[in-house]
Amino acid sequence: MHQDSPNDSWAIKFAQFIKRFGTLKLSLLFVVVTLVFTLGGSYVIRVAMGYKVQPDDFIIAVVLTMLSAPWVLYFLSELVKQLETSRTNLKEVVSQLERLREEDVFLNRELQSNIRQLNHEIEQRRKAQEDREAVFKDLEKEIEEKSQSEQQARHLSILFRSIIDASPDLIYYRNEEGRFAGCNRIAEMLTGKTEEELVGLTLHDVFEEELARQIVASDHEVLENNAGMTEELWLRFADGRRRYFEMKRVPFFDNEGKRLGLLAFGRDMTERKQAENAAAKASTDKTRFIATISHELRTPLNGIVGLSRMLRDTELTEEQFSWVSTIYASAITLGNIFNDIIDLDKLDRDKLELSLKTVSLRDFTQELSSIIRLLAADKSLELKTNIIEPLPDLVEVDGTRLRQILWNILFNAVKFTQKGHVSLSVSASQAKDDMTSVTYIIEDTGVGIPEGEIDKIFAMYYQVDHPDHQSATGTGIGLAICKQMVDLMHGTIEVSSEVGKGTRFKITLPLQISKRPMQVSQLQVTDLNILLVEDIELNVMVAKALLEKLGQTVDVAMTGQEAIDKARENHYDLILLDIQLPDMTGFDVANTLRDEDLVMGTPMVALTANVIRKREEYLQNGMDDVIAKPIKKSRVIEVFNSLFTEPAAPLDTEVASKPKSDTSKVLSTILDLELLQMLIDTIGEDMVRASVKVFQEKMPEYMEILQLSLSADEKSEVCSQAHKIKGAAGSVGLARVQRIANQIQQGDHPAWWQNVHDWVEELQMAVAHDMKTLQDWLNQQMIED
Repeated sequence: MHQDSPNDSWAIKFAQFIKRFGTLKLSLLFVVVTLVFTLGGSYVIRVAMGYKVQPDDFIIAVVLTMLSAPWVLYFLSELVKQLETSRTNLKEVVSQLERLREEDVFLNRELQSNIRQLNHEIEQRRKAQEDREAVFKDLEKEIEEKSQSEQQARHLSILFRSIIDASPDLIYYRNEEGRFAGCNRIAEMLTGKTEEELVGLTLHDVFEEELARQIVASDHEVLENNAGMTEELWLRFADGRRRYFEMKRVPFFDNEGKRLGLLAFGRDMTERKQAENAAAKASTDKTRFIATISHELRTPLNGIVGLSRMLRDTELTEEQFSWVSTIYASAITLGNIFNDIIDLDKLDRDKLELSLKTVSLRDFTQELSSIIRLLAADKSLELKTNIIEPLPDLVEVDGTRLRQILWNILFNAVKFTQKGHVSLSVSASQAKDDMTSVTYIIEDTGVGIPEGEIDKIFAMYYQVDHPDHQSATGTGIGLAICKQMVDLMHGTIEVSSEVGKGTRFKITLPLQISKRPMQVSQLQVTDLNILLVEDIELNVMVAKALLEKLGQTVDVAMTGQEAIDKARENHYDLILLDIQLPDMTGFDVANTLRDEDLVMGTPMVALTANVIRKREEYLQNGMDDVIAKPIKKSRVIEVFNSLFTEPAAPLDTEVASKPKSDTSKVLSTILDLELLQMLIDTIGEDMVRASVKVFQEKMPEYMEILQLSLSADEKSEVCSQAHKIKGAAGSVGLARVQRIANQIQQGDHPAWWQNVHDWVEELQMAVAHDMKTLQDWLNQQMIED
């Protein structure tokens, strides 16, 4: 870098000072200084020379200074400017020389770099030439190998085509315009055209118009969503045969991801469809058979129960009373066996439901004991009944189902006990939030159950295979239905036994304490004019005798038309209608009476032995209520009081309101709440949610493998997959899913094949329902926090 020399540094500094201070200001300063100097000098000189100082002397000095100073100042300023300009120019020249020197150094270095690069490129070109020679050799080899590959590809193409043609499935593919681009031999047989004839045609050119429109709509959905789709269709072959195909359509793409069209695969499912239709027909036939037999068998059974019950109320000798009691108890036993068969059908069709009513546990237990005592007396057995106080006065429970559970177990206890006693005890836990846990314990001194058989007795159709049990036989469905009913009530059933000493059953049910009053047990209305429409003489005899004994007047019609005629001639307070009449149904009679305004304000109650239907179905068909056969006095009183008397007033607002259900008891059967709470406290809610999400994502795959293995009858695979599901469910607290999966994995269960399909279906539903319950529970925890 250039620096100013010492000789001219003062001049440069002076020039810079002038430039910085300004020429005008410096000029004025210079004139002032000059004037001062001139005036002072003139004065000093005059005084020194002894002259007298005159004003003219000063004026002359000022004038001379003013005339000479600007020229001197101008000269100096110009001189300074020239010097500054020369300095600046010199500095720029030096800077340019410096830049030229630096550029020269840079160009020299770049030249050296270019020389080195040129040498490198020369070397690279030499190597490239060698590589080209090697590539030419490799290319020759590749061409030779490619020829061999093309030959192999032609062979594979022929093999692939042979495989497609040999496939029993229908295969074809269409381009983006919806025209056929290829197919296999089955497709040729279906359409009656060769592949060459089919290529370029549309679906409308090949199939019937309605079918073509349906397939085109499905194809459009596949292409629009870029996702596969499965549907089932009936297709007609060119020879007129109709077959049922499961069609799978998927879009297909090239290696670059460009969509080329649509692939369709069709599997002939005609045999499966026929089997499904046959199964559906068999189910319908079975239901129709059950409905028919429920009427045909219950008709004589109703007469036996009704007449024997009425006969017991007459004056009989002790021996006669014993005989009639045996008839009565045997008829009830037969009725309960029949109820098991009916419920089995309902379980098959998922129609079994609970109907909660207000029940007195004391009265219920004593009534059941009185009937079982008759059976026990026939075998000289003692029935011990123990009602352990305190018991809640009233509870909400399905009395019919509870009676069926206890009846089955008590009946078995009597059946398998040769001497000694059978005991029935009932107790209840302390009420909490209007909920109580009611426990029934049934013990006997019978033959007992071998330890290895205890876990199997609740399996459908299972019967203990032991010499001590050969003296008594059964259907093998009673205990299985009991177990499912207890589960439906969210309860538990436990059993312990010792061969030769007896068996103990413990049934625990969570029940809600009822604040509603029970139906009045005494009939509140008499002197009703009742039209009884019934075509069975025995049923007429029983029903008429019961109604007249209750203080009613009864008129009987044996056919639907007779009932209509009597209703036209007389006014009745109540019409009891049998549903199955010889000339028409009870619903037809009701509709006719209603259309002719013959029943204005007259209740119509259905009499039926058809336990397949639900009560709501009768109400929807215009009935005011239903009385099942065999007609029971308690049910008649209940219906009559509800129809002809005012309902009892609620005790108070709080009592009238429906108590809250104990959701924690329900949740505990679905979720392992203790485990879930421990996981949240230990690993945190986020980790628990992540685990649940992984389980939710994996379950569809697990279930698919499970169902495929079951369809293939691969028992070991089913058990293995169920074990995997059980472990996964246990890790996220899905207790019910874990229990069901545990049932499925027990491949040594004696009735495994009879039950596994139901268990898998139950597992499928439980997973869907319980996952939502688990999510709701987790969300609730977050809200509470």
